[in-house]
Amino acid sequence: MDPVTPAAVENPSARGLLASVSRLAHFTRVMYKPHYLLYGILWVLALEGTAALVSRPQARWHPTGATVLRIAIVAVVLLYLRMVDEQKDLDYDRVHNPDRPLVTGAVSARELRAAMAVIAVVAIAASLTLSRVSALMIAAVLAYGLLLWALERLSDPVRANILLNLVLTYPVQLLVTAYIVLSAIDTGEVAARWQSAAVAVIFAGAFLHFEFARKTSRSRRPGELFYSNPLGAVGSVAAALLCAGVAVVGDIALVRPWDYGTAQALLAWIPVALLPLPLAGAGKFVRSNDPDYPVVPAVLFILTLYLALIAQALLLTRR
Repeated sequence: MDPVTPAAVENPSARGLLASVSRLAHFTRVMYKPHYLLYGILWVLALEGTAALVSRPQARWHPTGATVLRIAIVAVVLLYLRMVDEQKDLDYDRVHNPDRPLVTGAVSARELRAAMAVIAVVAIAASLTLSRVSALMIAAVLAYGLLLWALERLSDPVRANILLNLVLTYPVQLLVTAYIVLSAIDTGEVAARWQSAAVAVIFAGAFLHFEFARKTSRSRRPGELFYSNPLGAVGSVAAALLCAGVAVVGDIALVRPWDYGTAQALLAWIPVALLPLPLAGAGKFVRSNDPDYPVVPAVLFILTLYLALIAQALLLTRR
């Protein structure tokens, strides 16, 4: 009898693993679009750079190997949080987003949980190479995502009240912000000063502007999670504009353009010149008959603001 070679033997476990990886890759392509990755990259660079600029204004910032590793960690953690959201929002998506992979069965909850476990191990281990504080903070981000999932399963108000949901879910963004800043302090790119913590105001304002903009409509949306349902269209638009203003004022207050020479001051004032973007979005919404708030100006605002912050960090030095 001829010996049976491994290549000649069917391996159901290997086939099953490859099929799961393929389904997870499909989920990632569909639910983790390139602009999510772009956002994560710009977020880390802009946050670390701004914290460095305002905490060490005499030293010009530049990305390091630790910065690149933080970008990679944040990128995979955002995918982890996307996987958490898909599972905790499953009942809502069955009604309002029936084409999503978890709803259609293109990927299973078990496969998402296995991928989350792998991401958690990789993210914590990679962060540990930066510092123990980095590992603890990224573990806190991962754990908070699971806590939110549990809260929404146990509490109808948390699940159905969008303002309460925002109060409870936004802190995960603050935890990621804290991870980036504290990790950068440990690896030497940022100084441990109060200004390093205060930059969180800029990024909170920018993100929340986009968050309100994408969930605002002049039409009532019963059963859908829109901020305009409890706040009204005017209230939701006002909240979006207020958040954009907070982001810009926060940056100006911390960067202090008046402390620089003329050429550098022009760069430091750029965030103010970006305010017409959210104002244009609000104006278009008021003038048009479209039921939903235009999201493109909000996207452009957050991306151009982050690019401006990166440029400031790279080019500004206070002597």
